[in-house]
Amino acid sequence: MKKQTTEKSRYITPGFVELFTPKLITVLREGYGMAQLRADAIAGLTVAIVALPLSMAIAIASGATPAQGLYTAIVGGILVSLLGGSRFQIGGPAGAFIVLVAATVQAHGMDGLLLATIMAGAILVVIGLLGLGTYIKFIPYPVTVGFTAGIAVIIFASQFKDLLGLDLAGPEPGPFLEKIPVIWAALPGIDLATVMLSGMTILVIVGLKYVRPHWPGMLIAVVCGAVITALFDLPVSTIGSVYGGIPNSLPMPSLPDVDFAKAQAVLPNAIAFALLGAIESLLSAVVADGMTGRRHRSNCELLAQGVANVASGLFGGICVTGTIARTATNVRSKAHGPIAGILHGLFLLLFVLIAAPLAAFIPLACLAGVLATVAWNMIEKHAIVTLLRSSRGDAAVLLMTLLLTVFRDLLEAIVVGFALGSVLFIRRMSRMADIESATPFVAEDRADDQTALKADGPVSAGDPDIVIFRISGVFFFGATATFGSVLDRIGDTRRALVVDFSSVPFLDSTAANTLASLVHKVRNRGGLIVFSGTKRDIRRDLFVHGMKPPQIHYEADVDQAVAWLDQKLGKSGHNSEQGENHPVFES
Repeated sequence: MKKQTTEKSRYITPGFVELFTPKLITVLREGYGMAQLRADAIAGLTVAIVALPLSMAIAIASGATPAQGLYTAIVGGILVSLLGGSRFQIGGPAGAFIVLVAATVQAHGMDGLLLATIMAGAILVVIGLLGLGTYIKFIPYPVTVGFTAGIAVIIFASQFKDLLGLDLAGPEPGPFLEKIPVIWAALPGIDLATVMLSGMTILVIVGLKYVRPHWPGMLIAVVCGAVITALFDLPVSTIGSVYGGIPNSLPMPSLPDVDFAKAQAVLPNAIAFALLGAIESLLSAVVADGMTGRRHRSNCELLAQGVANVASGLFGGICVTGTIARTATNVRSKAHGPIAGILHGLFLLLFVLIAAPLAAFIPLACLAGVLATVAWNMIEKHAIVTLLRSSRGDAAVLLMTLLLTVFRDLLEAIVVGFALGSVLFIRRMSRMADIESATPFVAEDRADDQTALKADGPVSAGDPDIVIFRISGVFFFGATATFGSVLDRIGDTRRALVVDFSSVPFLDSTAANTLASLVHKVRNRGGLIVFSGTKRDIRRDLFVHGMKPPQIHYEADVDQAVAWLDQKLGKSGHNSEQGENHPVFES
């Protein structure tokens, strides 16, 4: 019988201080000099250029003023980076909140929105302190894809009025089904100048994305629209004509009118803000982790998001969350750490202090064009096609979540989508009653300097280049966090990786998406990866998610996989017995 070396590691349990130490402190402890400051300054300026038009556009679409969008980006951006558990997270107003914020303003007024924002911040602080942020990872992948696409549809529909320059007979309805007939009735009144400006904005943004992808397309399009409007004195709605411009200073912090009845009335809105903010910010942090190989601390991040929302409400801003597009821009701009996010907020503050009067010339049509492109980019088209092809269950969860988001309510869509995903999982598990997984569903947060204590000594007694990772039991959305955390420990220093599926009866789309990210990470490092022991159904799911030869090599068992890797690595003389020369990690 072949011997197997199994990783049995235990960790020093980190305390409160370690788990809630901001990543800013971690970065400064590592050493911070002029080179790092220069990188963060360039990244912060780049993100600020992207955030400037976007923050105003999101605020306007939410029923707030453009100034409130900038206040949110300034206060939220600084505090999220100052206190957060992610190195690269950029906080500010997000398109995902447009629907909820607009509904709150319509139902409870601006004071109700500010109160709900502060209450949502307090809820997020409690969630973070109780350590509940880890469980946000239980939300299945089809649910997140579905509600993101649904939000994008609603955002796009909300911009028809400003894209086309329509004069509506009354207030624009919020619900999608009520909005469409009103827009349709106003279509004969399309304004040609407005359509030309909005169309030019979209063309410039899309065109520069392909011709000059590193140029700030959104800002260039908005500046061009403002210059054309001012030079030709176009009769279109602008920030100045509708909102009277933007103040050139931050307001003093103050509490909105608070009483028990109003707090009770806005509590459901505050809970919705907190839930969506937690989901959005942690998704954004996960995206940053995938792009950089770093690892965020979810509860510390939620604590920072909570503080940022409380402060935003006090300064007259709207909801703050981690923003995926701006966070990705921050990473691509080669930011070193959280100081880039802090500088992004300070650059926006300088704009308010120095150049706020210039914002009066910005046409609303240009900001609508910005949001139209944002809405299009929010729809994960490849992911939707993949999920529709993956299985009928995942397709049903995706479509139900999307439809409920568009036609009903976002919170209801998340709850129903999660419930459907759970029922689908239970149904699949009922077919696998004889299979038991020893893998914990959720990985705990850990401190940056936390080290593993080996219970059985070193695991590698032979070849240090190849590592074997064996998955046991059902691999589904609840186990992906643990899978990712183990790979963080063992995958970064190895030239080659074998993933053994011989004990996996089933995997879902969330797990397949995690594996696709792993493959991308390993191949970007120039490493080799082999999947062994895959059953027909599992291999079909992996193929659907793009993991096909020659990108991935498949072998029948671990021994053949190791032999193939030894040959590729020029180690044909090595013994390919897995237990003798290669460490084995079980999950």
